[in-house]
Amino acid sequence: MPHTGTNFAPPLASAPETSEVLQTVSAQPKSRAKAVMQVASGNVLEMYDFMVFGFYAAAIGKTFFPSSDPTAKLMLALATFGAGFLMRPLGALILGSYVDRIGRKKGLIVTLGLMAIGTLIVTITPGYAAIGFAAPLLILAGRLIQGFSAGVELGSTSVYLSEIAGPHNKGFIVSFQSASQQLAVMAAAALGVGMTHLMSHEELLSWGWRIPFLIGCLIVPVLFLLRRNLQETEAFSSAHSHPHFAEILQTLSREWRIIAVGILMVLMTTTSFYIITAYTPSFGTAVLHLTAHDSLVVTLCVGMTNLILLPVFGALSDRIGRKKLLLIATVSGIVTAYPAMTWLVSDPSFFKLLGVELWLAVIYSMYNGAAVVYLTEIVPPRIRTTGFSLAYSLATCVGGFTPFICTSLIHATGNRAMPGLWLTLAACSGLLASLLARPYSHSQSSSS
Repeated sequence: MPHTGTNFAPPLASAPETSEVLQTVSAQPKSRAKAVMQVASGNVLEMYDFMVFGFYAAAIGKTFFPSSDPTAKLMLALATFGAGFLMRPLGALILGSYVDRIGRKKGLIVTLGLMAIGTLIVTITPGYAAIGFAAPLLILAGRLIQGFSAGVELGSTSVYLSEIAGPHNKGFIVSFQSASQQLAVMAAAALGVGMTHLMSHEELLSWGWRIPFLIGCLIVPVLFLLRRNLQETEAFSSAHSHPHFAEILQTLSREWRIIAVGILMVLMTTTSFYIITAYTPSFGTAVLHLTAHDSLVVTLCVGMTNLILLPVFGALSDRIGRKKLLLIATVSGIVTAYPAMTWLVSDPSFFKLLGVELWLAVIYSMYNGAAVVYLTEIVPPRIRTTGFSLAYSLATCVGGFTPFICTSLIHATGNRAMPGLWLTLAACSGLLASLLARPYSHSQSSSS
């Protein structure tokens, strides 16, 4: 059995050098806080791009997809949104193995560069009226590039944060990966609210939707400067050796059960996140017939709630354990998601949408505050980035299509509460994963 490297998770620590690394990092809280900000900054851009694409799916559909049916245009745009997720597993394998072999810092810079390219393509591509079928093909290419980079962005960020965390605050530190995404949700929603006040609906549909993407492009240089000054984690640097691609594939094949559990765990995370964020503007306007302003305000409130609660539940998972929070959150989702959505669609209003979305945000924050850090603990340490990223990416191949799936279910059944049923199924998946998952130990490796 090859050398397994240093194990960083406090419950799993066995190598003498691990505690020394943790003590060194813990003794530098200011440096760690700076590193959290540097790492999370790129994560904000990645999620910001995904949010604005989901928010302006109707406008993107009108600009790039030829159809006289508004629903068909929206479905094509949402399908393109989801197509980016299909590239994530490939990005997880290729870029994840690069990060596990070369280093966390270099991987974070590469993913940021790829994200910038994908965003630029979406921003500047002319519409279908100008260049014909080249327009939707270019938009699809931009989304695939974004998906390829995103395949390892979340994994690299989560692993980096887990490796610089102290022994008693790992859940709290890693929660800032998800919390940073909420800043992107809030920024995109706040920008959307402002644009609905300053621009007409026709202007937003024709060219205004490009403004949020342009802003994303303009902040890229700042993010490059932040990540360029990152320090490599001591945990990675102190490992005696790093795996090559063939060894990573062998380990993934041997530990396929762990990856499968990780996929089940992340299905709940991605499904609930996209229901309460990217899908809310389309659901609020196209399904509930509320105003775009009201739907974006709800999304802004959801992002703010998640931003506050994710670190709280991450810290709570450090105190009471990951499994307890995971079980409470998944059972709550199973019991309440569909009834809450049924109550909402029976007589839609701004305040009912706000109440339901905030309740689902509490469930999401409780679950995600424990799930992300737990995923860094259940995968083998030697391939931590690849294993995390692959499980996460394969799950998003399903969960990332949530806006498309929900729209399809409503269209096929006529039941506007179907997003609640879809979330219930995801919560069942999360419950099963929570019961099966356990932290990875060296004894698992030696007995394989």
